[in-house]
Amino acid sequence: MENKQDSRVEIQNVEFHVSYLDTHSERIELEAFSDRSAAERFADAQLKDEDSWAVVDAVVLQAAEHQERTQQLVA
Repeated sequence: MENKQDSRVEIQNVEFHVSYLDTHSERIELEAFSDRSAAERFADAQLKDEDSWAVVDAVVLQAAEHQERTQQLVA
């Protein structure tokens, strides 16, 4: 039987990274989101022409990284 508390902790320790090509600067950029749907909306908005691309990756944060990110958002 799965421990529901462990599942919630795992979900809370996930960040969504959007890697995309900025066609104006011709550089690959990265943005981080705590919400998958926000990351997907941002990725979709980057698809402006046939040369554009964007990828959403789910990244599991270690406990220390998660705590540091949370502190940065509060500050």
